[in-house]
Amino acid sequence: MQSLAGAADHRIEVTVAAGNFDRSDTIVTAQLPPGVNEGGLKLKLDGKVVSSQWGDDRKLALAIGRLAKNTSITYELTSNAPITRARGTADRFPRMQATRAGTKLQFTMADDSKLRRLMSYHAEPGEFPRADIKPVFKRGAYLHPIMTPSGKVVTDDFPANHIHHHGVWWAWTHTEFDGRQPDFWNMGDGKGLVEFEALDREWNGDLHAGFRARHRFVDTTSGKPLTVLNETWQVTAYAAGAASRYWIFDLVSEQQCATGKELKLPTYRYGGVGVRGNWAWNGIGKALFLTSEGETDRDKGNLSRARWCDMGGDVDGGRVGIAILCHPENFRAPQPMRLHPTEPFFNYAPQQAGDMAIKPGERYVAKYRFVVHDGPPDQAELDRLWNDYAHPPVVTVSVK
Repeated sequence: MQSLAGAADHRIEVTVAAGNFDRSDTIVTAQLPPGVNEGGLKLKLDGKVVSSQWGDDRKLALAIGRLAKNTSITYELTSNAPITRARGTADRFPRMQATRAGTKLQFTMADDSKLRRLMSYHAEPGEFPRADIKPVFKRGAYLHPIMTPSGKVVTDDFPANHIHHHGVWWAWTHTEFDGRQPDFWNMGDGKGLVEFEALDREWNGDLHAGFRARHRFVDTTSGKPLTVLNETWQVTAYAAGAASRYWIFDLVSEQQCATGKELKLPTYRYGGVGVRGNWAWNGIGKALFLTSEGETDRDKGNLSRARWCDMGGDVDGGRVGIAILCHPENFRAPQPMRLHPTEPFFNYAPQQAGDMAIKPGERYVAKYRFVVHDGPPDQAELDRLWNDYAHPPVVTVSVK
């Protein structure tokens, strides 16, 4: 591969066009054209180095500040730009970090001299929090705790009234496979489970950290465990916004049949990606919801469709929450939702809109962005973040 890095007769420019929306603290990616070697290249704006990060796929991530709609900004990629860091934590850690700790992967952010905990991914099952939980409920492959920038926890794990709920997790409920009816959600019934298989990779960087893992959906109704679906999770946590009142992470689930038979998903009220809120939000009126359509009544929000939904409440005397943004490329987007009437539970459930199936040779891909915040939800801010997610700025790379 010919390297253009540092060549005196070439100039590499990265232009970001805002499009139809105002942008603020937006992370975008740029794909290098053929013939350009990323080795040693740094990103500059007006002669100064700006934060950027290279991925294994030769994609460059960069964070733009404020950019008004219908305007653009142009950066230069150069090999003649030494990186300078502020003294302190940033000298010792990447800004975003995913670190293995036993059966968990812990996400942190280095912010000035402070190392903030953000969340943990439970790979293999760990110890139960209480002695009265039956072995059938052992579960890995989920995210918990998830914490706001101020350190308050917005999720719950093994709640007493729904032991099979775990922070952010994925399972299908009402299913049909080969004449049987496995249930990967209600683990206490012993009809199915979701198992962690492997952690393929994790990464750290100035702008984002993440991992890619594999899970198995196992049917246990025939007397012999049988893998029905193979799933991969890619989770990416971003630095943008994390120094303020929120931080964001993406979850991409890709599922494929493990056999030559389809998994049918008949019409049902819940199943798919689930979010369990803090135990403090249990009870009528304690969990507070807001949808992209402005709905705050959970009974009216239940079974409705929305681009995003925020769930929150009080923790340690202050309001916090977590918003779930549904990507427009998802099946049946904007997807219908399950809002539990008395408990802090949210679920995007596309099967509410009718029968569906995951068929051999096909991929079921679902993408969600999560906004974890201190304070009450800001509808305008969440709309802006959804626009960043659904309609990102257009990035072009040119070699001159």
